[in-house]
Formats: sequence, C-alpha cells, structure tokens
Amino acid sequence: MTDKAPRRLPIGLTLSVLVALGILIALGGWQLRRLVWKQDLLVRVAALQSAPARDLRPLLERLKAGEDLEYARARVACPGLATAPYLEVYGVRGGQAGVRLVSACALEGAVYGSILVDRGFVADSISSRPPVDSTAIAPVEVVGVFRAPEKPSFVTPPNDLAANHWYSRDIAAMAAQLKAPGPAPLFLMAETPTNPEWKALVPAPLPAEINNRHLEYALTWFGLAAALVGVYAAVLWRRWKA
Repeated sequence: MTDKAPRRLPIGLTLSVLVALGILIALGGWQLRRLVWKQDLLVRVAALQSAPARDLRPLLERLKAGEDLEYARARVACPGLATAPYLEVYGVRGGQAGVRLVSACALEGAVYGSILVDRGFVADSISSRPPVDSTAIAPVEVVGVFRAPEKPSFVTPPNDLAANHWYSRDIAAMAAQLKAPGPAPLFLMAETPTNPEWKALVPAPLPAEINNRHLEYALTWFGLAAALVGVYAAVLWRRWKA
C-alpha cells in the first residue's frame, strides 16, 4: 500500500487565475466609479436644461479663475455670426452622419478675445451651406451650453486643415484657422438657431440621450470574475479527485 501524493496547487494556473481575477475586479470597480460619475453628470445636465442662461462675460471670468463651468448655459451677442466663416467638424446625430459648423464669436472687453461657437449639425444629405460674408457685423444673439473639447482617440483621423475636414476639436488650431484671438478653452454649443431661415442647420448642444450602462458593465466584469473562480475550482476538484 502506497501513500497518496500530496494535493498541491498548480502554481502556473493559480498565478494566471489570480492575475486575470485582479484585472476583472479592477475593471468592475472602474465601471462602478464611472457609474457614480455618469449619475452626477445626468443630474447636472438635467439641472442645466431648466436653468436660466447667464451673460457670457461674467461666466468667462469665473472660468478664467478656474471654476468648472462645463454644461453651464450662457447668452451672448456675436457680431456677424449668421454669415461668419466656419469649420466643418465630423459628427453623428441620431445615427446620421454629418458635420457641425464651428465659427468664432469675437468678444470685446472680455477676459478672452473670442469663443468658438458650434452653430449646429448639418446632415450629409445636405450639400448646401449657409452664406459666408466676413464683412457682415449684424449681431446674432446665441444661447448655448459650454462644452469642453473631447480628446481624440487612437482611431480618430487627423484633421485636414486644407480641405476643412475636422475630426477632433482642437481649440487652438481651430481658432488660428478662423483668425480668432485669445479663444476661451470651452466651446459654446448653440441651443438657438444662428440661421433661422436655413432649417438644415440644426442646433444640437447635447445628445438626445446619454447612455448610462456602467452598472451593467460592472456586473458583467464581476460575473466573469465569479465564473473564472468557478472554473478554477472545478479544475482543482477534478485534479484532486483524479
């Protein structure tokens, strides 16, 4: 009669499972933190939708002082905005591709010399554009929402300045292209039309619906972690039983 060999943990398998388990739990925790962030964002967006728009210049002073004013609503009169030169930024709205027209709004006596205004969305099916007259000075009152430019990812195409094809919002480069001095670090996404007679330009400052599926994602990662533990336990049981 011989003694049974001692039951030992498979070192390589155990280390691999521990590493994978740590990654899965970390991803689940990250999604929970994103859930809290998204909930705060949704509350903030809901509040701004009913908040009154404030004069732009005092808000820019607070922005200059370091206050976070993204999603704040502002009101400003921009000279010649209806016929101002514009840049075309690729965008998608309601599942339809198109471009967003961005122009500069000159600001006299403000802490910033200008602010870039996203005038709205034009679908790809529309080939025409609003008229451009850089000499026009008729003021256009705009109510809009402050938005920070999103950072481009590794799949974002480079901006083609010569062809006026923009895929990421680079405030410094866009302001230079529009000859806008001292631009503010946020965009003003227009809520009100800058060309009421041209219906194809649709003001679209915020997405119609902001998805919040982070709890679902977190549960998925934690579920995978639990499944991994179950598979590991089953493997050990079969090895020891054999």
